[in-house]
Amino acid sequence: MGLWDVLPDSERQLWTLDPLHSVGPLRFGMPSGEVSAALEGCAPGLESGTAFRSYPEDVGVELHYDEDERLWAVSVDALRGPQVQVDGMPLVGRVPSELEDWLFERAESRGLRTDVFYLPGAQAGSNTLGVVLCMQRAGDRLLTRPVFLPAEAMGDVHHMLPQEAWDHV
Repeated sequence: MGLWDVLPDSERQLWTLDPLHSVGPLRFGMPSGEVSAALEGCAPGLESGTAFRSYPEDVGVELHYDEDERLWAVSVDALRGPQVQVDGMPLVGRVPSELEDWLFERAESRGLRTDVFYLPGAQAGSNTLGVVLCMQRAGDRLLTRPVFLPAEAMGDVHHMLPQEAWDHV
């Protein structure tokens, strides 16, 4: 696979989002050992302190932990990460404007006037889904690299993770 190649959905693992609670086999608040077991024992590929772990590209996720080593956030690689779906909508590796439109339509159809928000870098997010639709470069295109968060993080999303978590392009 080339540097900018995007894995087709048919070759990705399929994960389901349980908003604000879990992403695929990963449940917010899980100890790091349980996370490793849930990811079939993958060893971390990169480590920066104890708060961040990136798994090899065949897994395609970046994990953020709190000070107690419990899972706090999950970022899914747009190019090679698992496809995460909610309400039948795939969220990974998509055109950002299309998913942003979907967030607004979803919020409007449910009467959720304050559901959609924006981070300072113009990344759209949803309070009820616990997701921020960050972007990642794929050659000359930008695709969605969602960051999933628990309910406790939704009060001040921008400050819950280091800036590099939001700006990974």
